[in-house]
Amino acid sequence: MTARRATSLHRFANPARFMRLSSAILPWCAGLTAVLLVAGLYLAMFVAPPDYQQGESVRIIFVHVPAAWMAMFVYATMAIASATALIWKHPLADLVAKSCAPIGTGFTAMALITGALWGQPMWGTWWVWDARLTSALILFFLYLGYMALWQAFDDPARAARAAAILAIVGAINLPIIKFSVEWWNTLHQPASVLRLSGSTIHGSMLWPLFIMLIGFTTFFVTVLILRVQREIIARKVRVARLSRRSPTPLASD
Repeated sequence: MTARRATSLHRFANPARFMRLSSAILPWCAGLTAVLLVAGLYLAMFVAPPDYQQGESVRIIFVHVPAAWMAMFVYATMAIASATALIWKHPLADLVAKSCAPIGTGFTAMALITGALWGQPMWGTWWVWDARLTSALILFFLYLGYMALWQAFDDPARAARAAAILAIVGAINLPIIKFSVEWWNTLHQPASVLRLSGSTIHGSMLWPLFIMLIGFTTFFVTVLILRVQREIIARKVRVARLSRRSPTPLASD
């Protein structure tokens, strides 16, 4: 059964098949992203009411919260792809993981910057070394370290393996980020959206938040497809160049 699943994964991950499927999905995903982000920003800026305590600054959460969610989701995707590449030698897993890193770095930077913009008027400071902020900053450096490892080796196979190990080990930071507000005394409020007892956010603010989250997700998928396609093309070009440089054996008499 395991061998059959691995064969199915390899067949599905054929680069030519991926290029065909992703090219068909890409315009729909890009169009959906545009619609969702425009609708979400409109609802967040003009329909959602100001908070009775935070005032208009509460609108930052419609970017900050989805960006923070996506920072962790993209890293989880990168770690799973890295594990798949190491265990099952998936043909495209390394390329998916490599393509995730710059996107996740951008989401993490966005979460940190918007968090600072929100924290200054709310907390009176741009930054505090509490558990949630510190673990999010560590996530940012994990992304940077992952990308640096890809550039540190001339051999792509060695680079992929080293980066994959870092991605898998670094995944231990994800539950720390998630549960830091419950494990330690931090300035961050506990979870208010995903709760077993139900969300504590009013629907007028919850719907724009979910729309922005879905929009960020489809944006990630769109950019991921573009980056993986570019990596496949770059790999083909690299193989073609290497084949041209290799000497042609002389024909025997």
